[in-house]
Amino acid sequence: MLLVTGVSGALGSLVAERLGGHEDVVLGTRAGLPGTRRLDFDAPETLPDAFAGVETLLLVSAGYGEDDTVVGRHEAAISAAEAAGVRHVVYTSLSGDGDHLTYALAHRWTERRLRRSATLDWTILRNGLYAEFLTWIATPDAENRITGPLGEGRLAAVARADLADIAVAVATDPAAHRNRVYELVGERALGGADLAEALGATYAPGTLADARAAIAASGAVPFQVPMLASTYSAIAHGFMDGTGVESDLRTLLGGREPLDALDVFVKAVRQG
Repeated sequence: MLLVTGVSGALGSLVAERLGGHEDVVLGTRAGLPGTRRLDFDAPETLPDAFAGVETLLLVSAGYGEDDTVVGRHEAAISAAEAAGVRHVVYTSLSGDGDHLTYALAHRWTERRLRRSATLDWTILRNGLYAEFLTWIATPDAENRITGPLGEGRLAAVARADLADIAVAVATDPAAHRNRVYELVGERALGGADLAEALGATYAPGTLADARAAIAASGAVPFQVPMLASTYSAIAHGFMDGTGVESDLRTLLGGREPLDALDVFVKAVRQG
């Protein structure tokens, strides 16, 4: 039996759509909605029942929190998986070029935790930043300007749908991917000027200080301020363009061409 977590999130929901109707697949949700198992990493007492009879766990990262919160969630999930006799965990991590991001630590900790397990096989899917994520940091303002401080840097963004396809392929045939780490970054790196041109906008990057102040003033929760500021900085300074990362994206897509990240970004912006 395969259990998928995080199905209320952006990536997990796409995975759930692709696995709809499959036998021996169950979905985990915090609320325990009809047709799902209740699975709340912040309530470890829900995990033994959620993991009962599960052989493969697709652990979609329970991010969006301070490091200790995310690490605590993942520790609870992995320990419960070990206790329940789960055989294989497929984990959606962060690409190797993302180590300069403030939110990388919890991902790397989780990778180490899986490697230390005495009972679990594992597969690590190191996902690049989503093309859709660019709408958070590079949508034109009211004057049709992209002012995010991306500098001359570029991002090897990847379509979320491609990552969902890969997660499904790996989780439904885990033995073929036993104890493997896959880098899943885009094949085309995008810069601020590329994004602006595709939208008919102007690229006028501001400073990191201005971006940090704007994020803080937007109502973002405290951990999101360094999260987004570090993303701008890592892209601007050339750490997220895919250079030096041998991507497994096309291979795990069965040889098909990945979706065009720029097209995905433009569509997401225009859909609002």
